[in-house]
Amino acid sequence: MHLQRIVSLLAGSAYLVAAAPAEAPDVTTGLRLIKTSPEDPGVWVTEEEKITEYTAKGKHFVDITDISDPEVLALLSTPDSESPIAARAITYPTSATKQSVANPLIAQVSNTGPQSWLKTLTDFHNRYYRSTYGTQASDWLFTTIQSVAAANPAITVTKFTHSFNQPSIVAKIPGTSASLVIVSAHYDSTGGSSTARGPGADDNGSGVVVILEALRVLANAKYAPKDTLEFHFYGGEEGGLLGSAGVFANYKSTGKTVLAVVNQDMAGYSPSGQISIYTDYVDSALTAYTRVIATAYTGATTSDACGYGCSDHASARSNGFPAAYVCDEKMATSTPYIHTSNDAYSTIMWPTVLRHSKFTVAFLVEASYL
Repeated sequence: MHLQRIVSLLAGSAYLVAAAPAEAPDVTTGLRLIKTSPEDPGVWVTEEEKITEYTAKGKHFVDITDISDPEVLALLSTPDSESPIAARAITYPTSATKQSVANPLIAQVSNTGPQSWLKTLTDFHNRYYRSTYGTQASDWLFTTIQSVAAANPAITVTKFTHSFNQPSIVAKIPGTSASLVIVSAHYDSTGGSSTARGPGADDNGSGVVVILEALRVLANAKYAPKDTLEFHFYGGEEGGLLGSAGVFANYKSTGKTVLAVVNQDMAGYSPSGQISIYTDYVDSALTAYTRVIATAYTGATTSDACGYGCSDHASARSNGFPAAYVCDEKMATSTPYIHTSNDAYSTIMWPTVLRHSKFTVAFLVEASYL
């Protein structure tokens, strides 16, 4: 369901007031407007301050500079507990039912590709979305996705360009229905500043190679889904969810039907050995369904909350699409290395990556029948 009802529900409310930022500075200053909570009207900062004063210090935010849709701004200014999104038309299954289809595909999942792909991703000095390295990483990733997808000529791979040089990338397996089931991960990284070494192994090279491995398995099998499957690789997440904001704004304005978005941000470090499914700023029904699938195919899961604007599922949600967030670990025991030069290839727990890859294949197969 989109957000057609939001303006009427919130007109005249404090949330629309909160959505209105302070007077904009001269555009030539290059400042960006960011929000750190629903109540925050926004503060103007430099691109470098976004990274050094917020991302590097674990302060989540959404860059709303380029968001003009009043419905989206209203939802971004609405507390999670008071979200005006009504019950959705879709009813998600309460059990996994496609094991006979999914399990033979899951048997094809391995870490061979992910280990090679992640080595290349982490060898870039960083993948900061405004850097030359970030552009180089996007070129390599686009070519790699094309190569993986080539096993099935029906799959398309396209770039979604933004105002910054690092595009988002979308691979699509067409179904008999145009309704979309999406898995996503951001591929940019930061080491704490625009120039610092930022290998971004767990955050979020791990999520990238997980959904790329799922694409490989389904492409090789020439899997033909009912619902159309999309694999999203976002640029600019560390700059305030920029890539995903652009993608989902486009999907909203063009009237796409999205049945599910499952975002994975960090999928390679798990002392608990369990997938963690987060419960704030998400669609509760889809989250419950995601947990059903994860439990059926990988065993017990954990839960946590990550706060406002913590990853790209927030962009899907603010544009009115059902979104869930899957991570490798609860916050308290997650990798201590993110947003530093120490988020290195050597810290990755490969059984964790394998578990997430298997989950992703399972989810795509199960959800392709929604």
